[in-house]
This record gives sequence, C-alpha cells and structure tokens, in this order.
Amino acid sequence: MNRKILFILTAAVAAGLGLALSVAVFKPVLPAKPLPALGAAKVIDSPRALPPFKLQSASGPITADQLKGHWTVVFVGFTHCPDVCPTTLTDMARAQALWDAAGLKAKPRLLFVSIDPERDTPEKIAEYAAYFHKDTLTATAAEPQLAEFTRALGLVYMKVPQGDSYTMDHSATLVLLNPKAEFAGIIRPPLKPEAIGADLIALAKSRP
Repeated sequence: MNRKILFILTAAVAAGLGLALSVAVFKPVLPAKPLPALGAAKVIDSPRALPPFKLQSASGPITADQLKGHWTVVFVGFTHCPDVCPTTLTDMARAQALWDAAGLKAKPRLLFVSIDPERDTPEKIAEYAAYFHKDTLTATAAEPQLAEFTRALGLVYMKVPQGDSYTMDHSATLVLLNPKAEFAGIIRPPLKPEAIGADLIALAKSRP
C-alpha cells in the first residue's frame, strides 16, 4: 500500500513539473495591446531598431539609452531657419504644454536636432529651442554621424549656397521613437498641435 501511495505521489509531482515546464517553454504569446485611435501620428505595427548613434547636446552625449523610457518626437532643422523651424517649434510648444498638464509618469519629449553643425553649437541650439519650450532636448553631430542618424530616420537635408552664405533644405516630417528608442512612426505637416499632443498622451498611456 505504501508503495502504491508513493507511486501516486511521484506521478503527481512529475505531472506537475511537466505542466510547469510546458507552460514555461510554450508560454502563449498574448496579442499586443491595440494602438489607440490617433489623429495626427502614423504609427507602424513593427517598430524598427536604429543603428547605434551618438549626438552631442549642451549637457553631454545623447544616445539611444538617453531616449529610452519615453516617447520622443524628433525634428531636424537649424537655428538660422527663417520659417519652417520656428513655426514647427511654436506648434510643438503647444503640444508640449498639453503633455505638461497630463500628469504622465513618462512624459513625451521633443528632440530638436540641428543639421547645421558648422554654425550651430550645442549651446546655441539649446538656447534657441528653450525660447519656445524649456524642456526641448537639443543636439547635433559632426559628419558623417549626423547624416547616418538622419538617414536611419528617413530624413534628408542639403546645404544650399545663398549669396555669401548658405541655407539648409531639410525634411519637415517629424519622427516618432517609442520608449525603446525604436523608429515607430511619423507625423507629417501641416502640424496640428492639439492632435499631436493628444496622440502622444494616448501613446504614453497605452504603450509606456
């Protein structure tokens, strides 16, 4: 009788271990939480990892590690820009004000990257962007690192002679990086600040 009881107990323990192992090995993959309805942002289903990069800000290097944990909107421009850049930063400041008021645990952020490192020092970019909103992250990089970073985001720029000086033509599209610092989507102009603000709040709540 004792042998029979021991056999039953041993079988039960083995069955339990087998079940636990099968759950661990064949753990079911739960479907991803659906994205919220968005009014301005276009988010892709399969975010794409970026190649390693290092930008320079007034407070030190910016790499993917510094961008993790938050949704980040990336905009490229330059401080001598006569129209698109100040207009975009003004629009984004309205979206940033909505983020400030939302009480989020991980507030979305705007990263303004200058594509004119010849004239824009990290300190100058920071001072320029702070005029629009104090929390804007700013950076630039030397070539070819700058071109490699923007190319990975699908953005372009070009130096254009202008009399004795030059200007910079560049993409006006904004790029979304998710909290893993992966390419996750875009926002195309014309910009709608309230919609952008609401979209990033919804994303921060849905995909923190």
